[in-house]
Amino acid sequence: MKKRRILLTVVACLLVFVPGDIWASYHVLHVSRYSFTSSKVTGSVSICVISDLHDHSFGKDNAALVEKISLEKPDVILFCGDLLNEDSKDASVAVDAISGLSAVAPVYVSLGNHEVSYMKNHPSQDLAGEYTDAGAVVLEQAFQDMEVNGNVIRLGGMYAYAFGSDDTGNTAASAPSGVKTFLTSFCDTSSLKIMMAHRPDSFVFGDVSSVYDIDLVVSGHDHGGQVVVPFLGGLYGGDQGWFPKYIHGLYQKDLERIFVTSGLSSQKELLPRFNNLPEIAMITINGGSDD
Repeated sequence: MKKRRILLTVVACLLVFVPGDIWASYHVLHVSRYSFTSSKVTGSVSICVISDLHDHSFGKDNAALVEKISLEKPDVILFCGDLLNEDSKDASVAVDAISGLSAVAPVYVSLGNHEVSYMKNHPSQDLAGEYTDAGAVVLEQAFQDMEVNGNVIRLGGMYAYAFGSDDTGNTAASAPSGVKTFLTSFCDTSSLKIMMAHRPDSFVFGDVSSVYDIDLVVSGHDHGGQVVVPFLGGLYGGDQGWFPKYIHGLYQKDLERIFVTSGLSSQKELLPRFNNLPEIAMITINGGSDD
């Protein structure tokens, strides 16, 4: 009888708390904070990283998202892809979010797999133009040198994988020539270099992170593992498979520092987000000796 009561109690708790946690994982915005030092900046630079909105709305016109980020007073906002879904009827939710955020700080957008698919499904629509008209700078195999608090920062965006596969595995040397040309040009600066790459897999596989000296790669895509298992972490991470290593947080891999955000929402995954609050990531880069 005692074991039965315990089992019934556990089942009852799951019935009560699991739906609530799923709801929170799509509606309760959470701010996480990270920092590191770099000799390439003086003072400090505050960067907001968000990703994977997937047409979700935190209030009308995403006002709650805009307000939450506004309170953080970021110097720049990096929106790392999948603002909409491949089957979205239009880009209005993404455009409204960009419009609101562009009043807070400069907004830069890189493309995700859903943008790429959406553009294939809507060949007559200029999605990048819509994002631009809303106030964002869209970077796709392109970079821009921007000034932030007296510091010059080179910011790039790239959807393609930074590697290619050959007999020796995933190598930077066998990547398409256009990708290699872009990355080589991007890295040709003494300024702080930040690359927006929707898929972290682009820089965590093979030898890429030991070839290109990028100060910070910012990514999303994997939704923090979608389901976060207590004590074990994110359940699944796309190309990284089950319980992936590079899923949420700030990592050092060879020459590169890689940050992966859990993102803001999800679309049609087999399991809903669980134990996984929508993330607004604030990264502060302080001047000083390199970490």
